[in-house]
Amino acid sequence: MTMDATDSIFIGAGEHPQNLLLKYANRHGLIAGATGTGKTVTLQILAEGFSRRGVPVFMADVKGDLAGISQPGTANPKLRERAEKLGLANYAFAPSPVVFWDLLGEQGHPIRTTVSEMGPLLLSRLLELTDAQEGVLSIVFQIADDQGLMLLDLKDLQSLLTFASENAAEISSKYGNVAAASVGAIQRKLLTLRQQGGEHFFGEPALELTDLMRTTWDGRGIVNILAADKLMMTPQLYATFLLWLLSELFEELPEVGDPDKPKLVFFFDEAHLLFNDAPKALVDRVESVVRLIRSKGVGIYFVTQNPLDVPDTVLGQLGNRVQHALRAFTPRDQKAVRAAAETFRANPAFDVSQVITELAVGEALVSPLEAKGIPAIVDRALICPPASRLGPVSPEERRKTIEASPVLGRYEKTVDRESAYEKLTARATAASEQAEQAKEKAARDKQATRPGNSAPRASNRQSTTEAFTKAVVRSVGSSVGRALIRGILGSLTKGR
Repeated sequence: MTMDATDSIFIGAGEHPQNLLLKYANRHGLIAGATGTGKTVTLQILAEGFSRRGVPVFMADVKGDLAGISQPGTANPKLRERAEKLGLANYAFAPSPVVFWDLLGEQGHPIRTTVSEMGPLLLSRLLELTDAQEGVLSIVFQIADDQGLMLLDLKDLQSLLTFASENAAEISSKYGNVAAASVGAIQRKLLTLRQQGGEHFFGEPALELTDLMRTTWDGRGIVNILAADKLMMTPQLYATFLLWLLSELFEELPEVGDPDKPKLVFFFDEAHLLFNDAPKALVDRVESVVRLIRSKGVGIYFVTQNPLDVPDTVLGQLGNRVQHALRAFTPRDQKAVRAAAETFRANPAFDVSQVITELAVGEALVSPLEAKGIPAIVDRALICPPASRLGPVSPEERRKTIEASPVLGRYEKTVDRESAYEKLTARATAASEQAEQAKEKAARDKQATRPGNSAPRASNRQSTTEAFTKAVVRSVGSSVGRALIRGILGSLTKGR
C-alpha cells in the first residue's frame, strides 16, 4: 500500500483501503468525534495529503498542536506499528511547507481586513447587535457609500457613528431613524471589541487571498495555519473571521466547475461556534456559501465534536466523512450517535450506531465519495499515521518558519490612508474655521456701523455644528451613491 497516489489521499484502511478522491474533495466533508479520539490526527494527515498533491490548505490551530505539521515527525513505536499494520511501504517522516498567521500579529503574519469589506451584516454578528442597532449600522455604512468615505479601521467607523449621532435629525429624514441610544450601544461594543484585540484585525494592508493559495517551487501546496489559541478566548471574533474569509473566497474566486483537484481546502475547527445562537438569516447564508463555493474549487471541512452541531441543511452537503468515537452517556449523546449512524451508507457487516461508541483512539468510521460522487459503504478503519510532528513547535522553530515565509514583510507594517476619520476631521476643522471667520466678520461689521448707523442687522453667525451639518447634508443630497463591494454574500442575494 502507498501514500503517494496522485489522484487521491490515503486516509486509512479497514476491510478496504479508504481514499479521498481529489476530484470530489471540493464536495466538502465532516470530521467529528469526542475530545481525544483522534480528530486532530485525521485533520493533519488530510492537510499533509492535500499539500503533497499541490493543494493549498487553510486551517485554524485552536489548541496549538497543529503547528507541528511544519516539522518532521520523530520515531515513535506506536506510529511505526500503525504504519506496519496498514502496510505502508513508503512511510517516512517529513514536514509540510507552512505559513503562520495570527489576527493579533503575535505568532504569525498579521491578517487584516477593512471595515467596509466586513460589511454591516457580519459586523453586527461580531458585535452581537440587536435588530435596531443593526439598522443604525447599515445607515452608517450607506452614508459612507454616498459620501465616498472609506471605512478602513475602527476609528473610521467610530467617527462616522459620532457624526450620525450629532446630526441625527437631518440624517433620519433621509435614511431612517438614528437613535442616540443605539449609537451609544454600538460605540460601547466597539470599545469592548478593541479591548479584546479586535482593532488589530481592521486596517491595511488587507489580506490578499492569493497569499493563501500559494505553492512551493516543487509544487507542494502551502499549509496556512492561523494561531487561534488566544483567539478562541473571543469565539465570536473567531467564527466571524472564518465566515468572512469564506465569503471573500466566494466573491473573488472565478467559477471553475469541477476541477481535478481543489484550488484550496478550508478546515473549520470548532465548527459549532459558527452556528451557536446564529440568526436564521445567517445560517441560510452559510448554507448558500457551502452549496455554491464548491464551483469555485474550494472544499470546506467542518471539524466538531458532535454532528448535531452542524445544521441539517449544511450537514447534508458534506460528502466526505470521518467519524471518530462518540460517547452515549446522556440522551443528547445517544441522539447524536443515532444521527451520525443514519448519515452513513450502511455496512451489513456491523451495526454502525454500536461501533461508533466502541471505536478506539486512531480508529474511525470512514465514508468518502467514490466514483460518480456516491458515498462509499462505511468502513471501520485504522487512520493513517502523520509524517509530520504531532504536537506544538518551540518559539524558535516558529520564528525560523516565519522568517522563511514567502509573505514576510508584506503585512507586518500597518498603513493608515486618508479615510472617513481623516475626512470628517478635516470637514469639522474647516467648518470651525468658517464659523470663526463669520464671527469675526460680524464683529467687524458691527464696529463699522457703530458711529452713525444704528439699523439692526441680521446675524450671520452659525455654530460649528451647524456649519458642519449643512456642508455634509448638502454633500449627501448631491452624491451619486458610490456603492462599495463588501463582506458577506452580496452577490448571493442577486443569485437566489
